[in-house]
Amino acid sequence: MSAKFRTPQPPSQGASLRDVLAYWVCLHRVEKGWPQERLALESELDRTYVSAVERSRWNVSLQNIERLAAALEVEAWTLLYPPGGGTEHKHGFPSGADDIDI
Repeated sequence: MSAKFRTPQPPSQGASLRDVLAYWVCLHRVEKGWPQERLALESELDRTYVSAVERSRWNVSLQNIERLAAALEVEAWTLLYPPGGGTEHKHGFPSGADDIDI
């Protein structure tokens, strides 16, 4: 019998980037129906590292954020965008985010 994955609670307003990253990584992983071991395999990271990221225990390098994003099939920046605020699309992305000129 397989375990049922729980959807994580969004971080509170003003939460650290580590908390925001932890939320998105866990949410995307759960949506894929993957255990942490599968995400670790897909991102070529250690399972205990993925667990620590999801618990906000580590400062994560940009390279590892890119690895996690690639495995989860999302843009890396979306893993750092705070959810909430009312002007978002599915998964907390701001309306018009793809229209931002930098």
